[in-house]
Amino acid sequence: MYEEGVSQYFDAKRKAAKRLIGKQYRFAPKYLPSNGEISEALYELSQLKDPEDHEERLFRMRCRAVEVMEELEPFTPRLIGSVSTGRIREGSDIDIHVFCDEIEELENYLDTLGWHYAREATTINVNGRMIEYQHIHLDFDFPVELSVYPLSDLRIVSRSSTDGKPIRRLSVSKVRQLITDEHWSMYIKSGLSR
Repeated sequence: MYEEGVSQYFDAKRKAAKRLIGKQYRFAPKYLPSNGEISEALYELSQLKDPEDHEERLFRMRCRAVEVMEELEPFTPRLIGSVSTGRIREGSDIDIHVFCDEIEELENYLDTLGWHYAREATTINVNGRMIEYQHIHLDFDFPVELSVYPLSDLRIVSRSSTDGKPIRRLSVSKVRQLITDEHWSMYIKSGLSR
């Protein structure tokens, strides 16, 4: 995942099992590391490579997240994932949940902003039911992925596929607070504090 840019844990596990066994193999997940263990190893690798670059990159990603979230305020954006937790790695994107009942409303809004985007549908199994979710990929200096949820899901707390814990969704004000709390010297140097 770190060196080859594989983005999904399942794909990485399947690829690793194939390399170890040497053919297509139906692997038993109990013999492979958990998503949380993989996430931890990826984070440790990123810290070994260049901790100062890691902090600078995290600061810039959080600043970009604030800019995007401010523009998307009508859709109640919430930052999740590695940029919110600080556990970014090479290839991390900025994951933002947005809420609207009609995805076309969001797309029309993005068109008025002049942002280039691509829409992708993903079907996942949720408690035995197959549910299709829409994602919008934005192309900035860092990739941004908008996961689109109905307005009624704003108060629903979902669980992380990485560690099974509740997903922490940060509002734009919480992300700004993260920046000033965790990156105060970069924040001052950047001139954003003025």
